[in-house]
Amino acid sequence: MACALWYGPCSSADRTMPDRDGRREEVMLNVTVASMGELAIVGCEGRMVARESAYKLREAVISQTDARIVVLELSEVRALGGGGFGMLVFLQRWAREHNIRFLLFHPSKSVRSKLENARSIAEFYIASSEEIRAILAYANSRCSLAA
Repeated sequence: MACALWYGPCSSADRTMPDRDGRREEVMLNVTVASMGELAIVGCEGRMVARESAYKLREAVISQTDARIVVLELSEVRALGGGGFGMLVFLQRWAREHNIRFLLFHPSKSVRSKLENARSIAEFYIASSEEIRAILAYANSRCSLAA
């Protein structure tokens, strides 16, 4: 009963920007959604620095209205800009208002650093690997019972 949706890269306006050495670097955010019953895992890969990337993440998360738990997997996010950070705050509030548990999982060093520098890391719940395994086992058992 699992399904995966791919939201793909952002438009060409969000695809390149100069890196520290002046070379052009691919800048896009790929978002995938895997759903299993009341669990949705939203995987992000790339850079969440442009407005379009943040909106793509928002659309992927707020479309999970049947989920009771949304896990945002951030290990492959190389950069988090102000707009991306603001979107995380928005999504956390949206989830709370819709009685959805919103968890961050495995944030990359750059994302964790951004959260710490903004002194907001305590406001986000970062799930451990053990917690994610337990959530997956629970969701899998619920799907098995429903089938």
